[in-house]
Amino acid sequence: MLYSKKITNFIALALVLGILSSCNNDTKGIEIKGKTYATELVFEENFDNGMDNWVVEQMPKGSVAINKSKLEINDDSGCTVWLDKKFEGSIVIEYDVFMIQDGGENDRVSDLNCFWMGSDPKNPTNLFADSEKRGGKFSNYDALQLYYMGVGGNDNGTTRFRRYVGNGERPLIDEHDLSDTKYMLEPNKTYHIKIIAHNGVIQYYRDNELFVDFNDTNPYTSGYFGLRTVKNHMTVDNFKVYQIQ
Repeated sequence: MLYSKKITNFIALALVLGILSSCNNDTKGIEIKGKTYATELVFEENFDNGMDNWVVEQMPKGSVAINKSKLEINDDSGCTVWLDKKFEGSIVIEYDVFMIQDGGENDRVSDLNCFWMGSDPKNPTNLFADSEKRGGKFSNYDALQLYYMGVGGNDNGTTRFRRYVGNGERPLIDEHDLSDTKYMLEPNKTYHIKIIAHNGVIQYYRDNELFVDFNDTNPYTSGYFGLRTVKNHMTVDNFKVYQIQ
């Protein structure tokens, strides 16, 4: 009887620890400007179930597919892959990317780019109303409202942050026009990306190095996230979105 009771207690403890472990996987803290906030996991994508959560806008000759439980973008002339979930309020976006250089036609190692808090002033309730018209051509996104980060653009020579205002203007934020080689891309290397949007604080990290720290007096507080690239070959994995409490 005593042995049986010990087994029962052990199983109960294991279940409790399992629940706690699951909770810890769904929540974590994040530091912003010296203050720590609780976060809650609200979306996770490991690319095990196809492309159901993603909308592809791509110029001809490129491809986007799931390969070995990763999103693989092999692009010739321009591509945006939108997550079809709209997020509101304070969020953290994290994912891993691998820049491929293996002799392929598009293995240029350039343009690790993204949009976030994206919306269309002409179609405020449906970002994807003009999805076919945009078609992956970069200039076709100028009319959107969003934040844009371009890492290793212009043949891996520039890294820039912009705030698109929704009327064709996309002013470059001068202090985030980076040209040092440390802000560019290396081939066949996995990078961890972290993006923060919280009460006007807009931050972009690569491998925990802060690239962008922008205070927006009129911040975008809702919208969509999109992976963006051109003539580049890369994979994306471990995509997560957290709500900041």
